[in-house]
Amino acid sequence: MFTGIITDIGTIRSTEQRGDLRCVIDCHYDTSTIDIGASIACSGVCLTVVDKGSGWFSVDVSGESIKRSAPGSWVVGRRVNLERALKIGDELGGHIVTGHVDGVGTVLGICPEGDSHRVGVQVDNAIAPFVAAKGSITIDGVSLTVNEVEDQSDGTAHFAVNIIPHTWAVTAFGSLQQGQKVNLEIDVLARYLARMREVVGR
Repeated sequence: MFTGIITDIGTIRSTEQRGDLRCVIDCHYDTSTIDIGASIACSGVCLTVVDKGSGWFSVDVSGESIKRSAPGSWVVGRRVNLERALKIGDELGGHIVTGHVDGVGTVLGICPEGDSHRVGVQVDNAIAPFVAAKGSITIDGVSLTVNEVEDQSDGTAHFAVNIIPHTWAVTAFGSLQQGQKVNLEIDVLARYLARMREVVGR
């Protein structure tokens, strides 16, 4: 379980295709405090630490995780947003995040808005019903508030978020580009409400 509050930016140092894809990620964490088997969210994907050393840790990314996550997520040199798993008693500063990617969005555009950045994202018709103005969404592991949503005639939706200077500086959003694919996780509350409506409507 996570909160969507990023605590480090990692960089993929190397990858090796085994049964799964082994990724070595450089980080600024004190890895002596990270247990083998611990969970770390990497740009919104919950992964298990399988090896570690000073300033780095390794994870195995399954074929399912690669299929579900944004293209280009697991290449050498990629900057990744990192968050260690929530501990009992930690501050819940963002919202409840599971580290399971629900879909992939496309960045429509990025523009300055005051000192912040306004980012527009397109989502397909599988995700669109779960995105609501003033609701929460996770983009590449970052907990954000949806400013507005515009439904499109083809069932897709465009939504916008505002990224304040602090968040821009302490996440990998600084290298975000128009057309880039991003990992999305919908609010867990929206997921359960949709399931309840589905069951009740039978």
